[in-house]
Amino acid sequence: MGMGIIFNIQRFSVNDGPGIRTTVFMKGCPLSCWWCHNPESRRFGKQVLNGKQMGSEYSAAGLLAEIEKDRLFYDESGGGVTFSGGEPLSQSLFLTEMLQICREAGIHTAVDTTGYASPELIEKVADAAGLFLYDLKLIDDVEHLKYTGVSNTEILENLDYLLTKGANVVVRIPLIPGITATEGNIAGIKGFLSRYENKPEINLLPYHRIAEGKYAKYGLKYMMKGAKELTDNEIARHKTFFEEAGFPVKVGG
Repeated sequence: MGMGIIFNIQRFSVNDGPGIRTTVFMKGCPLSCWWCHNPESRRFGKQVLNGKQMGSEYSAAGLLAEIEKDRLFYDESGGGVTFSGGEPLSQSLFLTEMLQICREAGIHTAVDTTGYASPELIEKVADAAGLFLYDLKLIDDVEHLKYTGVSNTEILENLDYLLTKGANVVVRIPLIPGITATEGNIAGIKGFLSRYENKPEINLLPYHRIAEGKYAKYGLKYMMKGAKELTDNEIARHKTFFEEAGFPVKVGG
């Protein structure tokens, strides 16, 4: 069994998939999104920020034992475990091992991912994960590179693979003012997703400033300083735009 670096285990989550869930936040992410809500998760490996250690090592058996503590709540609510981050696919060996042993234990699994991974890894994980919570930020590659630090080519190709395969996918769109929540970007995403016969559920995730304090606390640069949160009417307009095209839409995770 391998070892994984985990920076948080959040119990009784209700916004990371169906039912009551335990969300396991895995350390490390290859993206550098301007609006990242977990900046302490970006760097790979354990680190110390403002005197606090970020990241602890877990064996697969040890992490399963933590997940099993909430088994009663999963069974009663139709919940399970969600692997988030960071980017869980970056710890690919440990993630695939955890997905396998959770499935063998009868625990529903979800992977909250940016989709930034090799096609081979996506294919492997697709056979083991019960659900993908798949971030789709920007449809334009140049914009995606500017605001996240990476190209979206593999992200779109991997999403196409999952939707074509018929995997259980919820597409999550962060509504970032002036960046992702623009008419052009939202229309581009709708056009991309409308190609599929079975339209995926869409979760709209409005930007909020709750993470701003983390950047100050840990001495990190906050790229969204001064950005205003979207109004309820603006969020509702985006929701209606997708609903009119036949997508099931939810605001929030």
